[in-house]
Amino acid sequence: MAFEPPRRLVRALGEAAPDGDGWLAKLPEVAERAVERRELAVERVQVPGGRSSLVVLVRTADGTPAVLKLAPRRARPESERAALAHWGGLGAVQLREGGGARERERDEGVLLLERLRPDVSVRSLPEAKALLEAAGTLRRLWVEPPGSHRFETVAERTGRQAAAMRAGAVADDEVAPLVDAALAAREELLAAPPEQRLLHGTFRQSKVLAGDRMPWLAVGPDPVVGEGAFDLARLVRDRVEDLVAQPSGASTTRRRVKRLAESLEVDQERLRGWALFRAVESGVRARRVGRERDAELLLEFASWL
Repeated sequence: MAFEPPRRLVRALGEAAPDGDGWLAKLPEVAERAVERRELAVERVQVPGGRSSLVVLVRTADGTPAVLKLAPRRARPESERAALAHWGGLGAVQLREGGGARERERDEGVLLLERLRPDVSVRSLPEAKALLEAAGTLRRLWVEPPGSHRFETVAERTGRQAAAMRAGAVADDEVAPLVDAALAAREELLAAPPEQRLLHGTFRQSKVLAGDRMPWLAVGPDPVVGEGAFDLARLVRDRVEDLVAQPSGASTTRRRVKRLAESLEVDQERLRGWALFRAVESGVRARRVGRERDAELLLEFASWL
């Protein structure tokens, strides 16, 4: 079959790497090879799919439903593989690797995964229930990282992001005060991190899908090692468009920070600081690639923290 990437993926990859790296051009060939080596029967490409990978619904040789995921190197798929292997299905989707290690090495960026229900995420629940279920899933993921791990740390990831934020602030006086506040919060937070855990890295409601083995399981990690508040910070701003539309958006956000911090035993001020940093970073990045509406929502949200 034709492995045509969804428009959402093409657009997102264009924003991330305008000059491209040839991955999309090679994708049909890589997908065909991965399917053949694993003796898979293809059902369909998942649409709209993700922003960093092609997701294909397949069946293994014995008829078991599975998901074939293909991602470019810059999406760090091998880091995702290592994290999923370490979690071993506790709170996250399980690896369903086909072929031996040699085949997987030649198919860099290809993961065979347990099939969840791709159209049913925690986001489909009422907001209060969605936050509760998402937080419960996140708690199961926060484990000790494997010894001698090679995962990126929060300090390393946010260091790269901070450099881009400074450049954005120089070019945009409007966001400079928020960027200064976010960078100051980062420096203070990194001075004395309370723990080092393996984190999902890009956790939000849409990353928690319904499953058969467990009611809800996380997918699509971009794993990082650091404190739990960094992971939880992205969940704070879920459904940001609804928050901004509310007259009481600012007070609702502050209550959400308090409730999530208490539910996962995270320091409230540390959660607020990371929520500020991550919202400003995302807002500056959205503005840089021309997603002005997203930038406005994120920066207004950040101003409440």
